[in-house]
Amino acid sequence: MNVRRRHISGVAIAVACALGLVGLSACTTDRAAAAAGGKLDIVASFYPMAFLAERIGGSHVRVTSLTKPGQEPHDLEVSVRQRVRIEEADAVLYLKGLQPTVDEVVAQSEAKTKIDAATLTTLEQHGTEVGGHAAEHDTHDHDHEEAGKDPHIWLDPVKYAEVARGVGAALEKADPKHAADYRRNTAALAGELGELDTRFREGLAGARSKVFITTHAAFGYLAERYGLTEEAVSGLDPESEPSVNRVKDLETMAKADGVTTVFYETLVSDRTARTIAKDAGLRTDVLDPIEGITDQSRGTDYFSVQEANLKALRTALGAK
Repeated sequence: MNVRRRHISGVAIAVACALGLVGLSACTTDRAAAAAGGKLDIVASFYPMAFLAERIGGSHVRVTSLTKPGQEPHDLEVSVRQRVRIEEADAVLYLKGLQPTVDEVVAQSEAKTKIDAATLTTLEQHGTEVGGHAAEHDTHDHDHEEAGKDPHIWLDPVKYAEVARGVGAALEKADPKHAADYRRNTAALAGELGELDTRFREGLAGARSKVFITTHAAFGYLAERYGLTEEAVSGLDPESEPSVNRVKDLETMAKADGVTTVFYETLVSDRTARTIAKDAGLRTDVLDPIEGITDQSRGTDYFSVQEANLKALRTALGAK
């Protein structure tokens, strides 16, 4: 659509191009591509946001993700070219607290529609207390870690549906001409998420154990939704290293609670998970936080990877 296309500061773009930070053609080709077909130009911060924008927007949107497949989203550094894309976008969809550099750039931008998924549901504290003991991990500057607020809302189908409805409403406002389609697509997506919630609830109801170990505290909302307990090796940051005491506590807890598996994720090294599993005589398996889809993912989109997660949890927890 781009009916509100602004001129980014001519000086800023000229400087960027002159320095070679943005190719001369890049200063114009993105705008031309976005304008083609009159589509609403949406920049999404990482995969779970891009998935919502694509499913709800359908044929009326052009979605660009700032985070490439396989890239760890927590560590994203926004490039000059991406800053230009954000500035020129009709809408920016992001999750405040997950990617600090994205938060900073979006706050400084003049994008007309800024959709913060964190405001569309309720964020809670996870990963600060684990199994009755404070989780020990390095101090970071990430806002969500300092506040103890867990940003991994998309792993809970119910919360993800809440966010989807908020995104749908925002797109209706940004592009009233196609509001009916956005409402229809939002309702369909929310329905699918409701069905996924039912499969998780029924699939985990008869689990022999309710405790599972993960490499970092990404699954707090999912655990809370289905009456499980997540024991994380590290806190909310997947790169933080656990203390020796924390590792010993997990090994003791695993024996007491009948834990069979240490879960790791596809975008982060499995070294710590395999070390703990070997020392405690446990198996390892993947529990994917779905921060991006790659060739190593157990599925091609959010729903298929969530189904793989459910299967892995059912096996690890002894669900019948």
